[in-house]
Amino acid sequence: MPELLLELFSEEIPARLQRRAAEDLKKAVTNALVENGLVYESAGAFATPRRLALTVTGLPPASPDTREERKGPKVGAPQQAIDGFLRGAGLASIEEAKIQSDPKKGDFYVAVIEKKGAPAIEILKDILPQVVKSFPWGKPMRWGSGRLEWVRPLRAVTATFGPEGEEPEIVPFTLDTVASGNQTFGHRFMAPQPIKVRRFDDYVQALEKAKVVLDIDRRKQIIRSDAEQLAFAQGLELIADEGLLEEVAGLVEWPVVMMGSFDPAFLEVPEEAIIATIRANQKCFCLRDSGTGKLANKFILTANLVAEDGGKAIVAGNERVIRARLSDAKFFYETDLETPLADNLSRLEDVVFHARLGTQAERVARIEALAARIAPLVGADIEDARRAARLSKADLPTGMVGEFPELQGLMGRYYALAQGERPQVAAAIEDHYKPLGPSDRVPAEPVSIAVALADKLDILTGFWAIDEKPTGSKDPYALRRAALGVIRLIADNRLRLPLGQFVTDSDLLSFFHDRLKVSLRDAGARHDLVDAVIAEDSDDILQIVSRVTALSSLLDTEDGKALLAGYKRAANILAAEEKKDGTTYDGTVEGGRLAVPEEQVLASAVDLARIDLETRLAGDDYAGAIAVLGGLRAPVDAFFEHVLVNDPDPAIRANRLHLLARLRDTMHKVADFGKVAG
Repeated sequence: MPELLLELFSEEIPARLQRRAAEDLKKAVTNALVENGLVYESAGAFATPRRLALTVTGLPPASPDTREERKGPKVGAPQQAIDGFLRGAGLASIEEAKIQSDPKKGDFYVAVIEKKGAPAIEILKDILPQVVKSFPWGKPMRWGSGRLEWVRPLRAVTATFGPEGEEPEIVPFTLDTVASGNQTFGHRFMAPQPIKVRRFDDYVQALEKAKVVLDIDRRKQIIRSDAEQLAFAQGLELIADEGLLEEVAGLVEWPVVMMGSFDPAFLEVPEEAIIATIRANQKCFCLRDSGTGKLANKFILTANLVAEDGGKAIVAGNERVIRARLSDAKFFYETDLETPLADNLSRLEDVVFHARLGTQAERVARIEALAARIAPLVGADIEDARRAARLSKADLPTGMVGEFPELQGLMGRYYALAQGERPQVAAAIEDHYKPLGPSDRVPAEPVSIAVALADKLDILTGFWAIDEKPTGSKDPYALRRAALGVIRLIADNRLRLPLGQFVTDSDLLSFFHDRLKVSLRDAGARHDLVDAVIAEDSDDILQIVSRVTALSSLLDTEDGKALLAGYKRAANILAAEEKKDGTTYDGTVEGGRLAVPEEQVLASAVDLARIDLETRLAGDDYAGAIAVLGGLRAPVDAFFEHVLVNDPDPAIRANRLHLLARLRDTMHKVADFGKVAG
């Protein structure tokens, strides 16, 4: 079957846009094909710095014939309705429509629209230019006198279509002054001559010969493999950086990996600052000594050509730039060290955190007060927590953080240690931003926990107070991340820290509930179990997590499943009878009216369970509480097997309904089983 090959050849596409653009191209073209009746077998999209490419295989030579019956107005309808029907159906007169009868609705017009299929190449020449013109680049540009918008100037378009074994046709269309054809171009410097292409396989092979690796993932693998081999040969290890690898693969069409070095004197600078400098300025990878694990004075660079001198000039040029950048970093570091962190606090008075929430200095004062409140609750020294909170933002005015904002906190730790601060204080300065995401480390030291919680709770309560809350997908102040951070700090460290003492806004507490549900569901918890244990005023994160875990364990057993079925039966009976009687059964059971042994056993079991549950729940023994509920399975089963709830004696009937209410309310002490599916 025929195959489509499309390539859009341009000036350099920014690396960060390439992968998404390739997927957008595939989606736009394949959607348009299907909408026009052209189904296909497979599609693949590719990107290099200078091209987006698409192959679609298994296309039919033409779209199928179609026949559609379009229902129109009733016979005798106003002329205006008939005219609208004719226009929509493409009919010249109402005589071209047929009349159908409906026993209920009467006679009405029906237009039979038959459409002959079109050659695929005719469809392609219409949809391909439209895809290009409507392509979703974030910030496209125009060039010259043309009106076409593309991410960078478009230089050539390759568009061929045809079956295997035959010379494909060019899909004819023009984009401004660029006409489609069957030519592309190789590497800008090593093989710039035009290349005639036919099908995708020939196209890929021709590009390889012209020093272009089309697949970005293959370029990534080449870079990674060659870099690791170069490092291994020197007794070094590559520092993995997937984001940088993706970016570098988007900067080159023919990756050539080399190694350079820098003055070991620069290793006096914190390694994170060295890595950030080399990464940001030269897009190079750093290395570690395999034996010591320390940062090496070597780096890996990726060139886009095979140099005649073996890359000596390229390496020397990169070394020269990196030397200059590391000199700047060393200057920043040494200059920052000369100023005690505490002396930077006055500079925070001039830094606005938010127009309605004050300066960074005012925010630091709030964090310090909050950290002091939290410290004794998490086992931290109050004065250490105060000191760490006071210095938590003191590295923001430093030269190093000004150059590399991603190092905030980390540089504060380095400066604090060098200036004699206590280790736990220095660690908290770095850790108070954590965790930044689901895979980030959660602080475990008490002082770090106190300051990290204070930082996040201040952000949340502050923005809630000024009604700046997340809406839909918009969360400009990362409040969802802050709430998840609080949840992970509490849950991972097994802290009994009810949020009600810090969060007074019920809407903010509800926001925590929503984030906790997301967190637990991501961890594999059933959504109904989460809903079952969270009440409107639940503010104990650890308690909620423990109850979900324990409830899940119960419902994984046969006893748990049978107990849930018994609960559902009891709850359904109660709901029906309360509605019929117009009253609520409150669980007040009269022992003298328990006439059947099975109801006596159940009443006794429920009373004993209530007492046991109160003790276990007071001691946070949720696993034990769940086990107590599991023990109710047998008496509940026996009750429903041998006892008639709706006894002819009204007093006995009411007493049995009270017993079921007592069972329901006892189980609700652990969770709302009515919200559990099953």
